[in-house]
Amino acid sequence: MESSSALTLSQLPYVYPTIPSTNKNYPFWPASKRRSSQLSTRLQCNKMFVPGFGEATPEAKAAKNLHNFFTYTAVKIVASQLESYNPEAYVELMEFVDKHPLDDGDKFCATMFRESSRHKNLALRIMEVRSAYCQKDFEWDNLKRLAFKMVTDSNTRLMRDYVSETSRSETEK
Repeated sequence: MESSSALTLSQLPYVYPTIPSTNKNYPFWPASKRRSSQLSTRLQCNKMFVPGFGEATPEAKAAKNLHNFFTYTAVKIVASQLESYNPEAYVELMEFVDKHPLDDGDKFCATMFRESSRHKNLALRIMEVRSAYCQKDFEWDNLKRLAFKMVTDSNTRLMRDYVSETSRSETEK
C-alpha cells in the first residue's frame, strides 16, 4: 500500500502547537477565554470530510447502489435456477423483467409482489437469494481490494498520460 503525503486530522495536534499555557509566546490569545477543557481536547476524527452528498455519506450511497445490485444479482441467480427446473416460472420472470426496470430493487420486488400470487413467490425467492448472497457469498474484502486497485491503477494511468502528453508538447516547442 502506498503512503500518502497528506496529513490526517489525527496528526494535526503533532503538527500545530497546542494551546499555550501562558500568553508570553502568543499575545493574541486571550487568557480569559482559555478553558482547561480546551487543553485536553484533541481531534479524534481520522476520516476525510466529503462535502456535497446532502443527506447521505458516500458509503450510504454506495450501500444503496450495492443493495440494488444485489437485487439484480439475485434475479440473475433465480432466473438461472428456474431455467433448468421450472421453465414456466422462468418465462414469467423474464417477461416481468422485460416490463419493469431493475434500477430500484425494492420497487422491483414491491411491484412483483402485487402482480400475482405466482409472482409473489418469485419476489420472495429473489429477496431470500438477495439476502443470502449479500450475507454469505459476496466477497467484501475482495471488493475493497479491487476498488483500491482500480483507483490506484486509474490514477497512475491518468498521471502517466498527462506527463507524456505535456512532455511531448514541451519538446515540440
